[in-house]
Amino acid sequence: MIVKSHEADKYVVSPPKGLVMALVYGPDAGLVQERAEKLLKTVTPDLTDPFNTVDLNEAVLQADPARLADEAAAISMMGGRRTVRVRGAGNDLAELFESFLDDPKGDSLIVIEAGDLAKTSVLRKVFDGHKTAAAIQCYPDSLRDLADVVRDALRAEGLSIAPDALEDAVSRLGSDRGVTRREIEKLLLYMHGHKQVTLEDVRAVMGDEAEARSESACDAAGAGDLAKLDRELERLWVSDTQPAQVIRSAMGHFQKLLQARESAARGSSIDEVMKRLRPPVHFSRTTSFKAQAQRWNSDRLGEALDMLLEAEALTRTTAVPAEAVTGRALMNIAAMAKGRM
Repeated sequence: MIVKSHEADKYVVSPPKGLVMALVYGPDAGLVQERAEKLLKTVTPDLTDPFNTVDLNEAVLQADPARLADEAAAISMMGGRRTVRVRGAGNDLAELFESFLDDPKGDSLIVIEAGDLAKTSVLRKVFDGHKTAAAIQCYPDSLRDLADVVRDALRAEGLSIAPDALEDAVSRLGSDRGVTRREIEKLLLYMHGHKQVTLEDVRAVMGDEAEARSESACDAAGAGDLAKLDRELERLWVSDTQPAQVIRSAMGHFQKLLQARESAARGSSIDEVMKRLRPPVHFSRTTSFKAQAQRWNSDRLGEALDMLLEAEALTRTTAVPAEAVTGRALMNIAAMAKGRM
C-alpha cells in the first residue's frame, strides 16, 4: 500500500498489525531516517539491542541474499518480536524483497530505507500494490509542517514561541528533517530556564551573520543597487567572509530567480513559486526577491550564472585575488540589472 507523506507520521507510530515490510523513501534523508526509526520502535524500543534488531545494507544483501530470510526468521534470545533494518536500498534489491513478501519467514518487521525513487522505480512497485507491505513517502516539509514540528518540539519542553520568532525559525529550516531537529535541539539548549522563544533568541541560535550579509549582497546585485552592493561587499571582506561562500550564495540566489522566472513562464505566479522554493526565501527578503524576479528574464539570469561560474573557476585556478574576482562578477551582474550592459 502507498502511504502519502502527509499521512506518514501517524502511520509510523501506529502501523497495521499485518505489516511485514515497509519501504521508507524520499529526497529528505533526515525524514526517511526519523520515520524509519519511529516505525522500528513500535516493535523494538531500543534500536541498539543486538538481540532484537539487526542493521543491514544493500551490499550485505547483494553478497548474501539469504541473509534477509535468515534474520527475519531468527528468534530473539530475550523474547518478543525482532526488527530488521535495511539502509541504502536501491532497485537492485527489488526482486529479493518481492520474493520475500511472496513467502515471508518469521514474524520480524522489516524496514527498508531508500533515497528518492521515481514512480517507475521497480522497488516502489513491489511495495505500492502489496497488502502486507507499505511504501512510505518522505518529501520535504511544507512551511505548515515545519511550524508544527517546531511548536511541538518546544511545547514538549514547556516552551512557547512568539509568532514572529516562529516565522523566522521556519524560514531558516526545511531542507532536511535531520538538520531541522539539530537546529531545534540547539535552540532548546539555548533556552534552558526560559519560558518563551523570541525573535532575538532564534536569530542568536540559528542566525548566520556571514550568510545574512551574503544574501544582502546578492539582493543588491539582483536589484542593480551598485552603491549598496559596494557597501555589503566591504562588510563581507572586513568580516573575513570567504569569497567562495559569497559566490556559492550568489549562485544559489540566481538559480532560485531562474527557477521562479521559468515557473512563471509556465503559468505559475511568482508568489506561488516562492512558497515552493527550498530552502524558502526568508520573509524579510520576499519583496526584494519578487521585484528581482520581475526585473530579470531567463536569458539574462543564465548570463549572470555563467559569470559566477567563471568567477569561481578563476578563484580556483589562478592567483588573481578572490575578493577582486568575486566583487567584479557581482558588480557586472548589478550593472546588468541596472541595464548598463
